[in-house]
Amino acid sequence: MTAIVTTDLAKRYAEVNALDGVTLALEEHRIHGLLGRNGAGKTTLMKLLTGQVFASSGSMEVLGGDPVENVDVLSQTAFIQESQKYPDTFRPIDVLRIAAGAYPKWDQAYADRLVERFQLPTKRLIKKLSRGQLSGIGIVVGLASRAPLTFFDEPYLGLDAVARRMFYDELLHDFAEHPRTVVLSTHHIDEVANLLEHVVILDQGKVLLDADTDELHDAALTVSGRADDVDAFLAGREPLEHTRLGSLATATLAARDGDERAAREAGLDISPVSLQALFVHLTTANASATDPATPVATA
Repeated sequence: MTAIVTTDLAKRYAEVNALDGVTLALEEHRIHGLLGRNGAGKTTLMKLLTGQVFASSGSMEVLGGDPVENVDVLSQTAFIQESQKYPDTFRPIDVLRIAAGAYPKWDQAYADRLVERFQLPTKRLIKKLSRGQLSGIGIVVGLASRAPLTFFDEPYLGLDAVARRMFYDELLHDFAEHPRTVVLSTHHIDEVANLLEHVVILDQGKVLLDADTDELHDAALTVSGRADDVDAFLAGREPLEHTRLGSLATATLAARDGDERAAREAGLDISPVSLQALFVHLTTANASATDPATPVATA
């Protein structure tokens, strides 16, 4: 069953196309990665899917209905934003109390454990909390909500590596025990790569990639060796990246059937491409294709 379906979804602000013809189908009970550079349209898409802004054109279906002003859908949806605003007089305990009343599947015992694990001061004024503590409050709300559809938009700004790892561990553990649909937007791609089952990459408001992570392992490869051998292997193909250092060269390219065997026969070394590297290669190549002034990653 699909949790989210969009068809030619678009959002325009004056002369800016924040989203342009986005068509997606995200399956339920999976952890989806929503990746993209700043301004790619990630937050706009999540705001559309949670009924916070109106689409300029196209259609969307969330948990079987239109999310706009739909209490049945929105009560099953949690959206944790990196720039969440609270009244100055609020304390974390107030935020958690409101969340407990907003989400039908709220788990107070789990929320209490998370507050203790992240060492959050629940009675201090929100305006006096650090950036990391604010992120911690958002994480508690998102996880303890047990909402069937949970969006995390850069939920851990200000958290150190240890706290981010705690979040990943909690997310994975709770997901295993209480399956839900999670959409995670992040710039820490390598840190979350093992959590993601499906990835969507947005670039300049368009879908650049929409694939299961299992497929991505074989989507690209990097070859290296003597420059002449690498050039011969690349004949007639456009690499995602091509670097040369003296008599040696390295190239990353979209994989085809038989590439690994052909590369070995050519005496080239082969290495896999991480999700982070693939993201960089794809978005850089797309920027070069749409803007000729963008530097091409060659040397």
